[in-house]
Amino acid sequence: MYGSRSGISPVMATVILVAIAIVIAIAVAFWATGLVGIFTRFEKIEIIAAIPDGTGHIELKVKNTGSSSATIDDIYVNGVPLGLDGVTFTGDGSKLDAANAPSQDACPNSGPCTLQPGEDIVIDVEGPEGTGTDWTPGVTYEVAVHTASGKTYPAAVLIP
Repeated sequence: MYGSRSGISPVMATVILVAIAIVIAIAVAFWATGLVGIFTRFEKIEIIAAIPDGTGHIELKVKNTGSSSATIDDIYVNGVPLGLDGVTFTGDGSKLDAANAPSQDACPNSGPCTLQPGEDIVIDVEGPEGTGTDWTPGVTYEVAVHTASGKTYPAAVLIP
């Protein structure tokens, strides 16, 4: 009944199956690579410098060295949240062009500041609550930058 009909040869069937398997493997590899790229993004804030400026403030030079944006939502002094009311965000002097400086929308004074990867700013921190705007000379303070993702990046500052 089926003796006169001819089908594809076993060799051709094997070639077609191998080609389909290779196409599916390539598609899965591209999908997995994209998926891995999404899950390996991270924020990393580095405090490059923490310097008392002599006027009752501490200047923190902060840079986002991660691969994802980071939002600074609080400043801690000795583990106590200071808030952003007494904090001023300014662009770094080495990046005065508008393309690299943080925008006023991203870094409003007394509000959260979002840093894109590679972006840096200077944070001007007033004295801790309870001491007015003065830091106690000879005391080392731990000033930390807290981000919206829950990470804290500390720096020790010795007040001269």
